[in-house]
Amino acid sequence: MLGQCQRRLNRRYIALLLFITVSVFLWNGFRPQDYYRTTRVGAVRYLSSSYDWSKNPVFYPVKDMKSPPAAEPKVLSPVQFKMGESSENHRSLARKTAVKKAFIKSWEAYKTYAWAQDELKPLSRKGKQSFSGWCAQLVDALDTLWLMDMKDDFQLAVEQVALIDWSRTSDDFLNLFEVTIRHLGGLLAAYDLSGEHVLLAKAIELGDMLYATFDTPNRLPSHWLYFNKAKQGQQRADDSMSGAAGCSMSLEFTRLSQITGDPKYYDATERVKQFIYLNQNNTKIPGLWPHVMNYREETVDKAMFTLGAGADSLYEYLPKMHAMLGGLDPEYAQMTTLALDTAKKHLLYRPINPKDEMILMAGNAVVGQNEIELTTEMQHLTCFIGGTYALAGKLQGRDDFVDLGSRLTAGCVWAYDSFPTNIMPEISELKACPSIDGKCRYEDLKSSASKLPPGFTRVRDPRYLLRPEAIESVFYMWRVTGDEMWRDAAWRMWEGIIKETENDLAFASVSDVRHEGSDQDDSMETFWMSETLKYFWLIFEDHDVLNLDEWVLNTEAHPLKRPKS
Repeated sequence: MLGQCQRRLNRRYIALLLFITVSVFLWNGFRPQDYYRTTRVGAVRYLSSSYDWSKNPVFYPVKDMKSPPAAEPKVLSPVQFKMGESSENHRSLARKTAVKKAFIKSWEAYKTYAWAQDELKPLSRKGKQSFSGWCAQLVDALDTLWLMDMKDDFQLAVEQVALIDWSRTSDDFLNLFEVTIRHLGGLLAAYDLSGEHVLLAKAIELGDMLYATFDTPNRLPSHWLYFNKAKQGQQRADDSMSGAAGCSMSLEFTRLSQITGDPKYYDATERVKQFIYLNQNNTKIPGLWPHVMNYREETVDKAMFTLGAGADSLYEYLPKMHAMLGGLDPEYAQMTTLALDTAKKHLLYRPINPKDEMILMAGNAVVGQNEIELTTEMQHLTCFIGGTYALAGKLQGRDDFVDLGSRLTAGCVWAYDSFPTNIMPEISELKACPSIDGKCRYEDLKSSASKLPPGFTRVRDPRYLLRPEAIESVFYMWRVTGDEMWRDAAWRMWEGIIKETENDLAFASVSDVRHEGSDQDDSMETFWMSETLKYFWLIFEDHDVLNLDEWVLNTEAHPLKRPKS
């Protein structure tokens, strides 16, 4: 009798375990029948996508496939400041620990309330599908988990990522730019760090899907991969697409070719590079590219120019590709130099400020019939440009670029310091000095009833969306100069951000940085764990972790290995 009772109890436990297992699979979008399609890659169960894009017909075949440069990489100028044996001390260790604590809180909230979904909604405590439903936050956080030595959670995430079916989505299209920088970049970075082969397998699957976006009559892409059109050879390059959306896949596609030895990925983005290289001097501001370009007709005749939203990562990737190719493609160095010199002349400005500091910001320019009109706007997104100038300056021996990078980064730090929350807004406007050098008399600018900080004339978008761009440039300036002032600036920024964005569950965007204790929005975008927290953590981590002479970080802060000379 006792034996029968025990057997019944065992059967109940088995049934309960089976129920829980099936429930977890269904919750994560994994159907029971998928189990029979899985194989093992190492110790991880791997689900191949239900549609193999590598076998999709190529409707516009490449006649002259271009491969990454095969010669020995050049010895490029060092990027990082030589800081001695270690840059870690008691204060930096305490600060690094505080950053990791915030990451753990964010990660645990995501695990509990949004596992396998794209984002966490931190106020309503639920998940959100925003990037095709392919576990965007999981993939975006993989390398941060590895770097912060959260290996058990990394393995848990890998096991889930290995079950993504790229062909299973509620949409009939994907965003080429967003999926490339988040998913493909995240997979490749995590593979470069860990050597986990299942991540490379998923990256190749995804790369084959994304490659289909370039199967157009002129081999230039559209912003969207429409699955049905791509399967029937009906994809066409966009006739109106931003520079960032069309020109920010080169790092990820090049790294995939370097790892796999398959040149087709590199070839795809090399053709985009040739489009912008051949047209850099054909625009209304020769040296810069307009915010929007016609990839279908291959024309660049629009009149609006910016380093901010819609253009940012086009410029960011120029010096990074110079490093990724080991200096073997002189066209990237040429484009970098010309673009940054031209931006200095037409887009950079010195804002009038109370202490007459030599800070810089980057605005927008519109070309009229007889003049170029500068709008002295400041986007949080544009704060990346200080790091880009600094990186390009070190790689190409341009000390003036490093100085410009320092002044641009200091401008963003000043904007953070200016507001009572110690956070700069999404978009603001200031008044410019007559030139970026020389004396500039501060005027008592009349602020509106909102009582803006001195120097600011308008805040067009007062939100803070957990963005990383300002701390990104602070990170580059710290690694390039070794000056502790950048670490101190980072900590001031950190204290302001945590005070305003933290809540009981995790962290959330804030609606108005002009006022302390502003309402929070129900959003925690994936770049919070991929970029913002990673950059803060790296500033206080030892400088040899992700040494910039060995790694290149993509625009989502995913580290990719540089070739060794």
